[in-house]
Amino acid sequence: MQGREILIVEDDIAIREMVDLALSRTGFEVRTAANAVLAEREIERSPPSLILLDWMLPGISGIELAHRLRRDKTARDIPIIMLTAKGEEGDRLRGFDAGVDDFIVKPFSIKELVARIRAVLKRTAPKNDQEPLEIDGLRLDPISHRLTYQGETIRIGPTEFRILRLFMGHPDRAFTRRQILDRIWGGDVSIEERTVDVHIRRLRKALRGHGGRGFERYVQTVHGTGYRFSHRKD
Repeated sequence: MQGREILIVEDDIAIREMVDLALSRTGFEVRTAANAVLAEREIERSPPSLILLDWMLPGISGIELAHRLRRDKTARDIPIIMLTAKGEEGDRLRGFDAGVDDFIVKPFSIKELVARIRAVLKRTAPKNDQEPLEIDGLRLDPISHRLTYQGETIRIGPTEFRILRLFMGHPDRAFTRRQILDRIWGGDVSIEERTVDVHIRRLRKALRGHGGRGFERYVQTVHGTGYRFSHRKD
């Protein structure tokens, strides 16, 4: 069942079994792990479509595991929803810095959890690398390497084009500077993280004046973390 396999990483057996049963009844295929070590084994055996990850795991914490997964070539693109009792802004920023896609605070309803899972899966669904990306009339064509709005070509540098392609392929997802460097320049290249800020400024400048008040406002700074591309204000 492609795109429907969920790995639950939760040490509380009651929560683990409750979520397992509920998601299975909803039509998802479910695997479980009680700690980070077992989770890594499951992911190595077969990467799931999405990971539900408890923050407070024994031994290796959920936040540390998220960091590790985002550095792993096999697992770095697997969406992660963090299950946590921590709802403060600082904790959410730590999670986004680790590459988490969404949060759900305990206690939660199964209906909310399923809705969050479906939303994240839809948002992070892999796209054809050659397929044009379009958001609110802003169209990026990887084949012709053109960026247009209402048929008008927007001049943009090659690095800014690649960054925008990354952003538009994962709308609303927050990326750290390190993650952007790894995706655009490659993990083996030694470049200062602040280099990303320079290219973000150039990207905003290229988008300025296009699309109503300007698409540059879509390139949002996530304070303490990095950047995301979103038309939402939050």
